[in-house]
Amino acid sequence: MHIHILGICGTFMGGLAALARETGHKVTGCDAGVYPPMSDQLRALGIDLIEGFGAEQLALAPDVFVIGNVVTRGNPLMEAILDAGMPYTSGPQWLAEQVLHHPSRPRHVLAVAGTHGKTTTTSMLAWILEAAGLQPGFLVGGVPLNFGVSARLGDPRHGVAGSARSAFVIEADEYDTALFDKRSKFVHYRPRTAILNNLEHDHADIFPDLAAIETQFHHLVRTVPAQGRLVVNARDEALKRVLARGCWSEVQRFGTKREEPGGLCARGEPQAFDVLRGSLKLGQVQWKLLGEHNQLNALAAIGAAEHVGVAPETACAALASFENVRRRMELRGQAGGVSVYDDFAHHPTAMRSTLAGLRRKLGNGPRILAVFEPRSNTMKLGTMKAQLPWALEDADLSYCLQGNYGWSAREALVPLGAQAVVADSVDALVAAVVQAARPGDHVLCMSNGAFSDIHGKLLAALAAR
Repeated sequence: MHIHILGICGTFMGGLAALARETGHKVTGCDAGVYPPMSDQLRALGIDLIEGFGAEQLALAPDVFVIGNVVTRGNPLMEAILDAGMPYTSGPQWLAEQVLHHPSRPRHVLAVAGTHGKTTTTSMLAWILEAAGLQPGFLVGGVPLNFGVSARLGDPRHGVAGSARSAFVIEADEYDTALFDKRSKFVHYRPRTAILNNLEHDHADIFPDLAAIETQFHHLVRTVPAQGRLVVNARDEALKRVLARGCWSEVQRFGTKREEPGGLCARGEPQAFDVLRGSLKLGQVQWKLLGEHNQLNALAAIGAAEHVGVAPETACAALASFENVRRRMELRGQAGGVSVYDDFAHHPTAMRSTLAGLRRKLGNGPRILAVFEPRSNTMKLGTMKAQLPWALEDADLSYCLQGNYGWSAREALVPLGAQAVVADSVDALVAAVVQAARPGDHVLCMSNGAFSDIHGKLLAALAAR
């Protein structure tokens, strides 16, 4: 089959392209921004890329066009596909039909859903299954350092939990599927094991409120079979409401109190903790990751891996060698005695959790300088601007890039007083940080985009002063 992918350089669609190529399909694709590193990865796989969405691409005559959710009505290629009556489908639907649930290759799908921690938890779970010898397939919205790639098919010969199904771990996004399918992506995946990590209002560009997202999670729950397992954060009130609307599968809760029987909980610091079921110790995790949020992510991954036959003790041992994901508290370098980190945090809760984890590691001595841009669609709309001072409480100084958001970052950060600086350009932001930074400081840059390579600019400016 020849597939032509519209929006191929996105993380999900790029991973789908890699899986399609590995399956043996001919793959071509186009995007408005064909740029490294995704363009380099795809070309290395022998995938031809076209810049832009020109209608002349109809001449490629693929068997099907696979449409990414970045494509809207008015896109010239999309309009040409519709006018010509050419076959098209969405990325999630193609993935479900050709990879996840293809009749000749049955797979046990393990899906990781939630507002925060999807990429990290998906990567943890894939690594646990890999360390247990299951050679899983996976599709992750980032690059797990243990694997070096964001997607692979895995080995279909390794059945899980006494079945013929091989394991496939997927990051399950609640964002909509395509311009012609407004269901969340994850309803296509039909998992047998599903992690529900947490649930907050996000994607304000398509979801008016939290209740609307809860409905989509309810739809996901309805797809999990009776012999399946839901691995659910016991602390999350929104998830409690989701399950109250209907639940037909086994539930393994995590983050419970120790006196609660059956739930998975942790005892100890986030970097070294025992994993318990009630009061029974199942194993111990010792690793380099920071923060209580990662401790909870680990419990979720352990609970999901157990459903496909991996003992919690084995899962705990595997996490000792888990190397995290690119752009998750990634140390980009040190210059002038200042450490510069890159992190994907872009929602106020994620920012607060990331800062809290770094503060817990450093203690109260070293200063933390938080540098961020409100780049996600939700943040650009200003939906959560009032939460920013709360999100930044663990930072000694905060620096924000003021973009064309339609709201004032300066006004939003007034409660922080002189501890907050807002700049209108990345260069001005770099100059302000470099002026304030002292040896021993830790600069944490947070964005879900490239942030104009602010990390490299900071390191160069710090080294030159």
